[in-house]
Amino acid sequence: MSHLKKQADEKKEVPETPEFSLTKAVEDISQHGFAQAETLKEQEDTLSSLQATLSDVVKKREAVEGELRSKEREFLLCQGQMEHLEKQSKVLHDRCVSITMSKSELQGLIREEEENARKVKAKLDTYRSKMKAHREAVLFADSQTEAHKQLEEKKMQIQMLKQMKEQLKKDLEDPNGATQQMAKNEIDALKMKIFERKLSIAERREQLKAEYSKQAPRCHRQAPLLPGEQSPGPPQADAGGRL
Repeated sequence: MSHLKKQADEKKEVPETPEFSLTKAVEDISQHGFAQAETLKEQEDTLSSLQATLSDVVKKREAVEGELRSKEREFLLCQGQMEHLEKQSKVLHDRCVSITMSKSELQGLIREEEENARKVKAKLDTYRSKMKAHREAVLFADSQTEAHKQLEEKKMQIQMLKQMKEQLKKDLEDPNGATQQMAKNEIDALKMKIFERKLSIAERREQLKAEYSKQAPRCHRQAPLLPGEQSPGPPQADAGGRL
């Protein structure tokens, strides 16, 4: 634009001639066409740049729109998850309330059972104390009864021993007593055993004599008696007529 203004000023200063005017007009037209071509080229470059920028913007917009749609899907998914979590939270809250109520009831029952247990323990301790005292009393009574019983048994044993002593004393003083008769019977039995033993020895001696006589028929002699030995005879009766 400044170039065209400068040319117009030059036209005013230089006087125009027909040839000069035509040449000048051609130059002006040529310059004006060149300027328009340059301007058009600049505009085309600008348009190309704007188109490239627009294409880039469109691509970016499409990418942003795709990302936005993805974000919207994620948002919807998160919203669904949030609703699900809210429902679960409500369910858990209701459970917590129920558990809290149950816990309170259980704590009340536990306190009641602990109180009952303390009462039962107190009663049991009282019962144990009474049973201990009763057991000690029974043991003491049993010990006294056992001692008295043992004392009575000792007295009876002493009485029996005294009676046996008196009876034995009487038997020993009486010739015909049971003790004397028992002693005499034992003596008689011993005498009978001695007599039977002597008979057995005599029979054995006779057997030996007979065997000796068979072996030495010419030597008939009686076997000598041992020193202090006598020929066996029937047992003698004592003064009472016993053997």
